[in-house]
Amino acid sequence: MKLAVVGATGMVGTVMLDVLKERKFQYDELLLVASKKSVGKLIDYCGEKYSLIDVEMAIEKKPDIAIFSAGGDTSLKWAPKFAEIGTIVIDNSSAWRMDPSKKLIIPEINGDLISKEDKIIANPNCSTIQMLMALSPIHNKFGIKRVIVSTYQSITGTGVKAVQQLENEYNNIEGEMAYNYQIHQNAIPQCDDFLDNGYTKEEMKLSNETNKILDPNIKVSATAVRIPVMGGHSESVNLELNKSFDVGEITSLLTDTEGVTVKDDISNFEYPMPFYSKNQDEVFVGRIRKDFSQENSLNMWIVADNLRKGAATNAVQIAEKITKDFF
Repeated sequence: MKLAVVGATGMVGTVMLDVLKERKFQYDELLLVASKKSVGKLIDYCGEKYSLIDVEMAIEKKPDIAIFSAGGDTSLKWAPKFAEIGTIVIDNSSAWRMDPSKKLIIPEINGDLISKEDKIIANPNCSTIQMLMALSPIHNKFGIKRVIVSTYQSITGTGVKAVQQLENEYNNIEGEMAYNYQIHQNAIPQCDDFLDNGYTKEEMKLSNETNKILDPNIKVSATAVRIPVMGGHSESVNLELNKSFDVGEITSLLTDTEGVTVKDDISNFEYPMPFYSKNQDEVFVGRIRKDFSQENSLNMWIVADNLRKGAATNAVQIAEKITKDFF
């Protein structure tokens, strides 16, 4: 099996290579794809030296699977060309997520939807993945009527430029800005561009992707905030359910959910935090409690490494399922 990683030198791409190595993903040939200016540069990986190639060179080699982490414009232009030659594309950008002809996959939730005919498979938004990993089992048992979510998102979700901005500001160095404002010691209530409805694209992704993956009838209202944190995204989530519940039932349900780890022992000050989620594949859930202001409602706190389960790990899990089922 021939595997291509498109965007191999980017922030998600480098984590992708780590995840492939850690999970011992099996391939016969690995193609590392980057921009034209990087062609020919050597990358040390798993004890071998790989020469970077561009997308045109990668197409000529006809990979069986291509994992894209190179932005929406690249995916829109090149994913269909890979699909035309029979390559199965797993795309990390937002380019194909809401295309009704493309499947939006979180393997633990709807991985069984993948068929051999699917040539472009979309990876959901990082914030959506971690939220739905916790919400899916609750919805299956109790039904979710409404979600109110506020996110506290790592600068790594913006990319290398944002990480550099924070480092520069911390060290009092002038440099290029990824955001309109200082991020050091600040919180910016804007993730992505604003839309005509007053919400940002990031906020609408949480709503639209939840409806596509879980249930079109769930109402979602989101506020997304960027904070000067490196380890991962955090989410304060309020749920209104269709049925009455006991907090113990919710905790047991999440404890038994693959890929979810409950950290909820307030007597010992145990709860999820982004610093401790870094380089972890699990989605961590804590602060589970009833909302006394609304019937059949609860609050929870969800944390995950946005570069791993929020991006790279989820994509590799999709590739693993494809390899197992179709190769």
